[in-house]
Amino acid sequence: MANNDKRRGSAKPQEQDKPTTLKDLLGADVLEKLKRQTAELKAEEAKREEEKRIAREEARKAEQKRLDNDFEYLLNNSKQNWREFK
Repeated sequence: MANNDKRRGSAKPQEQDKPTTLKDLLGADVLEKLKRQTAELKAEEAKREEEKRIAREEARKAEQKRLDNDFEYLLNNSKQNWREFK
């Protein structure tokens, strides 16, 4: 009988040792709502990052177009070997 008591006693503390998590305390509907909200926030963040990337690309293209129309910039950054064009 002493062996049976030890086995029973060792099983119960393992179940009791597990701490209660927030997931265990919240209902399934609340968890689903939080997961949807997380997905929405991630989608919004990805959209903002894409918009920032597009804005940077457009600014770079506008600056390059402005520089292409600037004669001084073109002269300073062109190849100085004019013999190739004769």
